[in-house]
Amino acid sequence: MGFNTKQIHAGVEPDKETGAILTPIYQSTTYVQESVDEYLAKGYSYSRTGNPTVRPLEKKLTILEGGADTTCFSTGMAAIHAVLLATLNAGDHAVVSDVAYGGTYRICTKIFSRFGVEFTFADSARVEDVEAALKPNTKLVLTETPANPTLKLTDLQAVSEICKARGILHATDNTFLTPYYQRPLELGCDLSVHSTTKYIDGHNATVGGAVVAATAELDEQVRFIQHSTGTILSPQVAWLTLQGCKTLSVRMDRQSANAMAIAEFLESHPKVDRVCYPGLASFPQHELAKRQASGFGAMVWFEVHGGVTAGKQIMDSVELWTLAENLGSMESLVTHPVTMTHAAVEPAERKRVGITDGLVRLSVGMEDVEDLIDDLRRALDRL
Repeated sequence: MGFNTKQIHAGVEPDKETGAILTPIYQSTTYVQESVDEYLAKGYSYSRTGNPTVRPLEKKLTILEGGADTTCFSTGMAAIHAVLLATLNAGDHAVVSDVAYGGTYRICTKIFSRFGVEFTFADSARVEDVEAALKPNTKLVLTETPANPTLKLTDLQAVSEICKARGILHATDNTFLTPYYQRPLELGCDLSVHSTTKYIDGHNATVGGAVVAATAELDEQVRFIQHSTGTILSPQVAWLTLQGCKTLSVRMDRQSANAMAIAEFLESHPKVDRVCYPGLASFPQHELAKRQASGFGAMVWFEVHGGVTAGKQIMDSVELWTLAENLGSMESLVTHPVTMTHAAVEPAERKRVGITDGLVRLSVGMEDVEDLIDDLRRALDRL
């Protein structure tokens, strides 16, 4: 089946008793067993261990990513947390992309480091920097590509080859491109992580996460963490996310086309200093973007003349763009990473990795692109 067919039909089937075309919401903690000897014959006992609404979503994401199995979580950060717990012990070392979501940076530096886990934040756009950061006790390389918010790319195949040669696991955050545009497991990664809150849901309606594993053994390790810590996805959220999955490709194609038009407009505007979008020929890793993924995504960032003050004025002046912290929804959003998504990252570290105070991040939605551009033009004209 092609991707469009799989995103609708994979992992789900009509309800056996009623014929309902949508997976029912099984709002139950407890499942009655036939007998002690046939305990778990139905596959469910307690909803912290497994739920028949959540399971079809896990199956669907597994098929879309091309993995062995998927474990769903209450949030994207719960998914990152599980990956770290499943792969690292006290005394271990991990290499992490130097540009990553602020929550990932925070959990590494403020929580796991307290328990004897060492982290090196390396420029994962440079394969040689990743290799140089490896140590004898390195157990995990965690990348994010495109990175949030600078959109810096990691060559997943090259990094995976380095990891495999040394017996190190490679996990990557695939939230920005989703399995529709990028399939990390096919490029050699061991784990693909998602905040399903973003494009997979696509409607600003749910908060969730997922980890797709390349092997059943890895999935068991991740699922053990989920079961032990209780960071489960609720059946209502799973049901809504199942509906969001059905339109993933349509939404991403429309949003990405809008993003390209907006990036081209910004690049030509005299009051804009810098524009960054993987689809632009001016993007430093444009060739890697074309080779590694089938689309460029819908995230854009830019800076204007006047720095921070002007950037804030733009964000406060737009009317159609919504000032908000999320991304990946049908609605277009504008975000100031320094004060919002990456406030947990120390100023010196933000500056080192290129997250400047004046950076304006756009999550491009599905509106008519002419309206989005007109709104940006009016805001720029006010500078």
